[in-house]
Amino acid sequence: MQSLKDKIEQLGRTLGKTKPVEQVKDYAQLRKEYEQQANNEVRQQQLDAKRKRIEQIHGRSDLNPKWTFDNLIQDSPDVTEAVSIAQSFIAAHSDPSWRASGSHMMVFYGDYGRGKSHIAGAIAHELIDRYEISVLYRQLTSLLEMRYFSYDYSAKDDIGQKFREITQELMSVDLLILDEVCVNETVLKKSTQSWLGTLLRQRHSQNKNCILITNHDLTGLEQALGPYCFESIKEYDTYKVRFSGPSRRKTVTDDFTSASKKSTSGYVPNQVR
Repeated sequence: MQSLKDKIEQLGRTLGKTKPVEQVKDYAQLRKEYEQQANNEVRQQQLDAKRKRIEQIHGRSDLNPKWTFDNLIQDSPDVTEAVSIAQSFIAAHSDPSWRASGSHMMVFYGDYGRGKSHIAGAIAHELIDRYEISVLYRQLTSLLEMRYFSYDYSAKDDIGQKFREITQELMSVDLLILDEVCVNETVLKKSTQSWLGTLLRQRHSQNKNCILITNHDLTGLEQALGPYCFESIKEYDTYKVRFSGPSRRKTVTDDFTSASKKSTSGYVPNQVR
C-alpha cells in the first residue's frame, strides 16, 4: 500500500514535474571543503604579503632593474666564471647553517665596463626574489661626499641627519654592495680609511655580507684602502673575482665619427672661422 508521499511522487512523475532529490552533504565533507577554501585564502594572502615585501626591498635597494642574469652577455671566460661563482654564492643562501656561519665578501675587480656592477646587481636581484635578502647598493664616492658635507653644521638641508640614517642602514642591511671603491684614488684619506674599515668590521661582527667593486687590482686596492681597512676585508670569507674581458660600453669616439660622416652640412662645434 502506497504512502501519501509515494503517491505524490508518482503523480509528479506522471505530470513530468519531479525534481531530483538533492544529495545533502554530510558535516565531514562540508568541513573539509571549508578548510580547503580557508587554506587557499591564507596561502594567497601569504603570497600577496611576500610579493609586497619583495617589492619594498627592491624599492629600497637602489639597484638598476636591468642588472639581471637574463640581460647579461656571457661573451668571455671571465664573465662565465664570474656567473658560476655568483650562482654558487646565491645557492649557498638556501642553507641556514651557511648563512649563520659567518660573514662573506665578494671582491669584483677589473677595468671599466667589464660587467662587475651588472653581475653584482644580478646577484642582489636573485637574493631578494628567492630569500627576501635586504640589499643596499651605493657608490662609495657618493657616501664619502655625503659624509664630508655632514660636518657642515651650518647647513640647512639636514645632511647630517640623512648621513646618520644611511649609516645605520649601511650597518644593518643583509647585503651591502659598494661600487666605485677608491675610484681615481691612489690612497684614501686616513679618516676615510678608518670610517670604512670600522663599517666593514661592524658588519662582519653581525654576519652581514658585502660585495666590493673596484677598478684597482688587489695590490692597488690594498694600498688605496690602507692596512686597517684592508685587514677588515681579510676577516671575511672572501671570494675574489677578476674581470679581464673586453669592455661592453660603446665608445663616444666611434659614435661621433659615424655621425660626422653622415653630416655633410650644418653647424660644426668649435669651428674657427
